[in-house]
Amino acid sequence: MLNKLKLNAQVAVEVLLLLAVTLGILAYFSHKALRQEALRNAELTLEGTVQDIDNILLSVEQSTGNVYYDLLEHLDNPDRMYTYSRALVESNPNIVGCAICFIPGYYPGRDLFMAYVHRRSSATDNPSDLVTSETFTNRPYTEQVWFTEPMKTGEIGWIDPLKGIDAENEPLVTFCLPFNDKTGERVGVIAVDVSINQLSKIILAAKPSENGYSVLLAHNGSYIVHPDKEKLSNPTVFSQMEQGADVSELDAAKAMLAGESGMREFRRNNHDWCVFFKPFERAEWKGRANGNIGWSVGVVCPEEDFFESYNVLLYLVLGIAVAGMLLFYLLCSWIIRRQLKPVRQLVRSAHHIAEGNYHEMLPYSDRQDEIGLLQNRFEQMQLSLRAQVTELEDETTQLRQQSDTLNAAYDKTVETDQLKSSFLLYMTRQMSDCAESIDKSVTTLCYNRHDVIQKDMDRQVDNIQRRTQTMVELLNHMAHFTESSTGKEEAHA
Repeated sequence: MLNKLKLNAQVAVEVLLLLAVTLGILAYFSHKALRQEALRNAELTLEGTVQDIDNILLSVEQSTGNVYYDLLEHLDNPDRMYTYSRALVESNPNIVGCAICFIPGYYPGRDLFMAYVHRRSSATDNPSDLVTSETFTNRPYTEQVWFTEPMKTGEIGWIDPLKGIDAENEPLVTFCLPFNDKTGERVGVIAVDVSINQLSKIILAAKPSENGYSVLLAHNGSYIVHPDKEKLSNPTVFSQMEQGADVSELDAAKAMLAGESGMREFRRNNHDWCVFFKPFERAEWKGRANGNIGWSVGVVCPEEDFFESYNVLLYLVLGIAVAGMLLFYLLCSWIIRRQLKPVRQLVRSAHHIAEGNYHEMLPYSDRQDEIGLLQNRFEQMQLSLRAQVTELEDETTQLRQQSDTLNAAYDKTVETDQLKSSFLLYMTRQMSDCAESIDKSVTTLCYNRHDVIQKDMDRQVDNIQRRTQTMVELLNHMAHFTESSTGKEEAHA
């Protein structure tokens, strides 16, 4: 049992090591591939954000262009300017206000002229909510950047957001289109406003990730798109320094304003974030101004969202690995137990054989591997050992029978020897008595022959003859007994 657990543990450790190396390589390359995939997805999201913003801007530019050429034909009609302004606001839901302004004194009797139509709220599309005005904020339009800059440079394009005292109700981004009269003199500007709040809602509706969002920075560092309305009202992104923003976040903002492209990591509220950014370049169309207006667009998301697929894959792989390891351990235990079953049978048979149970046979195995071959060889060894044991038992039986026969013959021999000894002892005593009697009679005759009377002499001679005859008979009996015993012994042998 201990050896089986040791073998299972050894196999499990080896497989675990192999699995750890495999998972390490898989984690490395999957992290690399998923990071590249995340970068591609971020780039696609960034491109999609640029397209969404540019579509809104392009719609505003095209709407303005639709009235531009007709406006040039009716510059002498000031009342028609209000019609153009209203038409622009009504035709495009992204436009919250339109101002057509002329240089001072362009119209006789009017020092300043501005036809300004705007929505009461950027959230409504109802034409009845449009308001007509001749002023914007509390300053003359000739002092405001959306008029002075285009008139000075003659460039068509978007200016940095208007916030605070430069806007009436909400932050605005303005498209400025200067126009000339028939003599070629620059006489006015068409200024079309887009609500930054409304633009942010439109762009942020398509979230790049669950917790991510898009940002758009103007050239001066002001937010154009951001989910936090308070930041849309801040003058620039650097005003966050007063709110304790992390230095890494400001470094990312500086990289965006510098016109760089790429990815930066920063800390916010003790969490790691990533921002993918690039310069905001508008699509090129015939008659459209330069695509690069100095803005920068970015996609911001937490690193958890950025590596979400990787983390899910990592947890999934780890879960599968743990479950697979347990399953493999159980399967390995079952396979090893099944494969070692013949070996356990061999071990039991070896113990039984060691205990003297030679007749218990192993079944024949159909397996073609080494274990099956070993089992069949062991069976052949058992058969051979069984035959040898049987032969040995037969020989032992024969030897036991022969031993019993020899013991019986030995007992008879001993008994015969005892009889011989008893017989010879008895005969020897008889012959000894006869010899003593003969010796006495001879002694008497030899030493007292002169004194012994004839009668006593005859009696002694007769005693000698009888005793001699008795000894001869005893010797004959001994010779006959010896011949009989010798013949029996030779017969038994």
